Amino acid sequence: MTFRTPTRRLFLGGALTTATAGLILPRSARAQEAVNFQLSWLHSVQFGGSYIAQDKGYWSDNGLEVSLLPGGPNAPVEPPVVAGTALVGISAADYTAAAVNQGAPFKIIGVAMQKNPFAIASLAENPVTSPADLVGKKIGMALANMPVLEALCAINDVDIDQIEVVPTQYDPAPLVQGQVDCLLCWATDLPVAMEIQGIDNVTMLLADHGYAVHSQTYIATEDSLANRRDELVALMKGEVMGWQDYKADPAAAAALTVEMFPDAGLDPDTQRLQAERQVPLMFSDLTEAEGFGWFTDETVAANIETLELLGKPVSADLWDRSILEEVHG
Repeated sequence: MTFRTPTRRLFLGGALTTATAGLILPRSARAQEAVNFQLSWLHSVQFGGSYIAQDKGYWSDNGLEVSLLPGGPNAPVEPPVVAGTALVGISAADYTAAAVNQGAPFKIIGVAMQKNPFAIASLAENPVTSPADLVGKKIGMALANMPVLEALCAINDVDIDQIEVVPTQYDPAPLVQGQVDCLLCWATDLPVAMEIQGIDNVTMLLADHGYAVHSQTYIATEDSLANRRDELVALMKGEVMGWQDYKADPAAAAALTVEMFPDAGLDPDTQRLQAERQVPLMFSDLTEAEGFGWFTDETVAANIETLELLGKPVSADLWDRSILEEVHG
């Protein structure tokens, strides 16, 4: 049995709608400015809203010529953003916190994933549906992610010593073959790979059990916020429009992704299912009320608590909502 799922960085581990029309700048303000946008991983529907923004001209209509730079194991997000060669990067609050603690001048200016995608995947015949179910189980994971498991256990008063950690590659095979009882993974990849293969599985989101870490976050430098603000606003306007279209038709976003990157080895069925699984992670009552990418003082406070458990203490100053406030009016 073969699963075509790439190893994640975390595991070193239509028509223009009325809702989006107001996000376009006047034509007189549309001189094309070339900017780079650094993605956090290889091209896939994970970034489907950005592909829509590029394909439908939402950025060019707002005066930007955006190049989407793929990430990967040898293409970290933070260096090009610090160097100014990328205006914005897609990261996660824990990575950004670590960089800031080392002196990087980052700000989180938007949050794409309202729920962290980390999950515990198990087989339906032996499900893990709550942190307490981990007691007595073997969990397959990269040892680099021990702080994640430790934080989950601390939040939920679970004795981590009662869980057997088995170092594994980022692959569902150890679970399917019975070597472990569950896997620590992203909800949008290994569980999807198993479902595509017809393997009945259960996914427990860590975010549903107190693990609050913003993921797929937009990061920019303090210098860009001060001196390239118009470009940041224009880029985020295009993103908002692209992701609104994504929400309306995830299957179309998946089809566009496969069409745009024919040499990436993307399976259409997998991309379509991943696109569907991503929707409840990226859209919520909060985004419905305030707009895509939004965060509040309360969600920031929850992140600060979890990041403290991860050994990455930060203050609320790491987050800056001013670009979103301008984008959403």
